[in-house]
Amino acid sequence: MTRNTAREIAVHLSYELNFTDKTIDRLLDGRLTAEAFAVLAEEDALYAGRPGGKQAEYIRRLVRGVNEHGAELDGYIAKYAKGWKFDRIPLVAAAIMRVAMYEVLYMQDSPNGAAINEAVEIAKKYETPETVKFINGILGSFVRQETGA
Repeated sequence: MTRNTAREIAVHLSYELNFTDKTIDRLLDGRLTAEAFAVLAEEDALYAGRPGGKQAEYIRRLVRGVNEHGAELDGYIAKYAKGWKFDRIPLVAAAIMRVAMYEVLYMQDSPNGAAINEAVEIAKKYETPETVKFINGILGSFVRQETGA
């Protein structure tokens, strides 16, 4: 499994955080099993291969980080979503931005450009072209202002 695929799975799980009352560990332990991947693979080819140890840990780290820093990440989204109220932002778009922002802020082993580019590519699969532009704009402003890059 590639890092890109692992990142997209992390977006799925970060999105699921909006709808579950499970603890983060129960969610991750339940979703990262061979059985869960086999069921999901019937609906989405993304789940055709189960993540190995390194990629599973990467997914866990991202989703735990998004969960732990959710309020902070949502604050950044709201700050850079000029003219938009946070509650108008689609939940998938918010999950995509949270994952990218967490990577930029807390995972120095991921280049900022890769996190942003992958977020945009993931958004193209799930969102309208207008929302993709919106996500790209927010993430670009976020990286420039918050990291000085």
